[in-house]
Amino acid sequence: GEENLVLLDGRHEFPFSFQLPQEPLVTSFTGKYGSIQYFVKAVLERPAVPDQSVQTELQVISHIDVSSPALLTPVLRSQEKMVGCWFFTSGPVSLSAKIERKGYCNGEAIPIYAEIENCSSRLIVPKAAIFQTQTYLASGKTKTFRQMVANVRGNHIASGSTDTWNGKTLKIPPVSPSILDCCIIRVEYSLAVYIHIPGAKKLMIEMPLVIGTIPCIGFSSRNSSITSQFSMDMSWLALTMPEHPEAPPNYADVVSEEEFSRHVPAYPPPIDCEEQLCCPVFAYIQEFRFQPPPLYSEIDPHPTDVEEMQPVSFML
Repeated sequence: GEENLVLLDGRHEFPFSFQLPQEPLVTSFTGKYGSIQYFVKAVLERPAVPDQSVQTELQVISHIDVSSPALLTPVLRSQEKMVGCWFFTSGPVSLSAKIERKGYCNGEAIPIYAEIENCSSRLIVPKAAIFQTQTYLASGKTKTFRQMVANVRGNHIASGSTDTWNGKTLKIPPVSPSILDCCIIRVEYSLAVYIHIPGAKKLMIEMPLVIGTIPCIGFSSRNSSITSQFSMDMSWLALTMPEHPEAPPNYADVVSEEEFSRHVPAYPPPIDCEEQLCCPVFAYIQEFRFQPPPLYSEIDPHPTDVEEMQPVSFML
C-alpha cells in the first residue's frame, strides 16, 4: 500500500526486494534486430512538483541444465561429395564428425572427433566453426541473422590422404545462452565442420548445439574414454551415396575464399573467413559465469534468477 512519508533534507535510501513471476522469464538478450530487457523503475511523487523517477536494468537468466538427458546424447553426421570438373571426376571427399554431447557452457572447449578422406585430386582444408542464429518473429514475418562466433582450422590434406581429429578443441566464447522457448526471439547455435574444395562447392555438416547456464558435472572422466569409444575406422558412419559429378563451376566456386566471403550474405550460407568473427557484435557483452543447455524446442524449467538489486536513492 501507499505510505505518506515526510522526509528531511538529505539523502535517503530504501532497500527493497520483490519476487519475480513464477512463470519462466526469457533470458535477457540484445541482438541484431531486437532485444529482451527487464527494468526496475522507482517513482518519487511529491506535491505540487513533477514526479521524479529512475530505472535500472536487470539481467534475467532462465537456466538451462546441460545435464539434461537429451543434451548428453552424442551427435554425429557424415557426408560424401564427388568432385568433378567438366570432363572428368577425380573422386570423393568424405567428411564424418561427432561431438560427445549437445549441451555446453560458455568457456568450455568442445572436443571434435572427425575423419576426412580426400580421394579427389585437390588439396583441401577442413575447418570447424560455431554459428549463432538469431530468429525474430513478429506480425507473421520472420527475420534471421546468422554469424560465426568461433572457428578453428585443420591441416591441409593432400590428394589421396586422410586426416583424423581425435578431440580437436573449439572453445566457446562469451555468448548469450540459447533461447528456445520465446515466441518472438530465438537464439540457436550449431557446430559446423566443413571443407573448402577448390573448384567445387563447400562440403559441410552441421550439428545442433545448445549453450546452457548450468554446467555438466562429471564429464572430465568421460573425456578420456570418448576417444577409445569413438572408432575412426568409419564403421560408425551411415554411408551415403556419392553425389553426381558437378557441372562446371560458376564464378563463386573458383574465386578465392576471401573474395567469395565478401559477396555472399551472412545467412544462410556460413561465413568462412576468420576476419568475420563478430565478437563486438555479440548480443551479450557480459560473460556468463553460470553454465550450459536444452535441445532445440526443449527448455529446462528451472527457476529464473536475477542479479541482486541495489537500493534506489533520491536526493531531496
